[in-house]
Amino acid sequence: MEVSSKLGLTRDDLELYGNDKAKVLTEGIPNSHSKLILVTAINPTPYGEGKTTVSIGLSDALCKLNKKSIVCLREPSLGPVFGMKGGACGGGKATIIPEEDINLHFTGDFHAITAANNLLAAAIDNHIYQGNELDIDEASICFKRCLDVNDRSLRNQFNITAASEIMAIFCLASDFSDLRRRLGNILVAYNHTGNPVYAKDLKVDGAMFLLLKKAFFPNLVQTLEENPVLVHGGPFANIAHGCCSVTSLKLGMNLADYVITEAGFGSDLGCEKFMNILCRKANLTPNYIVLVATVRALRHSGIDNLDAHIDHLNQYQVPFCVALNRFSEDKEEDIQEIVDYCMNRNVKCVVTDSYNSGSDGSIDLAQEILATIDKTPNNFQLLYPNDLSISNKMKMLADKVYHASHIEYSEIAKQKLEQVQKLGLDHYPICVAKTQYSIGDDPSMLGYPRDYTIHVRDIIIQTGSEMIVVLLNQIITMPGLPKHPNFENMNL
Repeated sequence: MEVSSKLGLTRDDLELYGNDKAKVLTEGIPNSHSKLILVTAINPTPYGEGKTTVSIGLSDALCKLNKKSIVCLREPSLGPVFGMKGGACGGGKATIIPEEDINLHFTGDFHAITAANNLLAAAIDNHIYQGNELDIDEASICFKRCLDVNDRSLRNQFNITAASEIMAIFCLASDFSDLRRRLGNILVAYNHTGNPVYAKDLKVDGAMFLLLKKAFFPNLVQTLEENPVLVHGGPFANIAHGCCSVTSLKLGMNLADYVITEAGFGSDLGCEKFMNILCRKANLTPNYIVLVATVRALRHSGIDNLDAHIDHLNQYQVPFCVALNRFSEDKEEDIQEIVDYCMNRNVKCVVTDSYNSGSDGSIDLAQEILATIDKTPNNFQLLYPNDLSISNKMKMLADKVYHASHIEYSEIAKQKLEQVQKLGLDHYPICVAKTQYSIGDDPSMLGYPRDYTIHVRDIIIQTGSEMIVVLLNQIITMPGLPKHPNFENMNL
């Protein structure tokens, strides 16, 4: 209640989950003066470069400067929590709490999404068993079950929940009616004459909506410095679109003057999808971008990887800076080299250390944003228009983001492109699923790869989330666990 009062919320606006978590029941209509700040990054090492930590520290710093700020984050998936990453609540003094709850069951949103997904899968099978009135061609079923763990043995039959279409719908829907409409429009299969069959044809969309109704309200928690945080939705960025829910962003923009959000992995993934999918669909305009870099990642990938992301961000015509997230082992000469390198690119570089110093570690970054956000021209541009074909949209991303000279489609991908055109869905944006460790589709291609071939393995048509998922190379929608998963280190 104390945290919510900073946003002007009352007890009637909340449904409490104990003393430290709540669902916010009020609808968010963005204020025209609210500023939306996106935190993205260069290509990460396997353990991440602190994008969430920087986001939390920046919001805390703005609050310390007496600005009304909130940070909107994704909910962690149990897959990475038990696998390699270990959690998604920031770190050190820039952490959101209750950390254990957020990283595990939280308010049950992921379970609701999993249940709705698997109810639809069960409805498909049951319809066929009960006589198949819709004449579903079993070989054409294109909807998978999901589970919120990394389990490679289920790879061919399941998606991880964070990569499911229900998750994408949950995060892109603007309100309850839009959520219900999108659930009904999920393409599940084709009949024997080649016509599409949707979830609404199975009369299951109403029950799916009821499973998601409570989960659809954003979750309110806090930072260690007792500032408000909205945590809602959790699509992966290397497979799905990698952004928190539209409802939480709009709520944040209704309640605060500055809204900080992060998009998963490097700018070639989360940022590109935030701009070209979420902002396009939700009619939102980002006011500023923070590009997180670390000495560790640039030592691994090469400093030209920073060039690749700067070149990418310049195309959106939104003001941005580089935030160099300091690690305790970093040498001053390495830090200064990166600051100077950015200066030569006419890009401001601000050193941050919220992990060790909390809000104080991001005061310089907050002041840089406040000093420039209204003074720098913002002529936000999307990278491709709606009316291009899916293959031409892919060409534009290959050129502008991945710097590839050729795209090679598998036979199944070519067939899916024809199906997209047959269904009249070329106007959808594309969600590219690829490795997070490289600008390209091969994780071993570090730095700033150019003039190579991108390989499109498959294409997934999502008529509920209203986007076309393009799978590159060996990317998979159900990850496996590493040799030594994080669950080995967990206990009460």
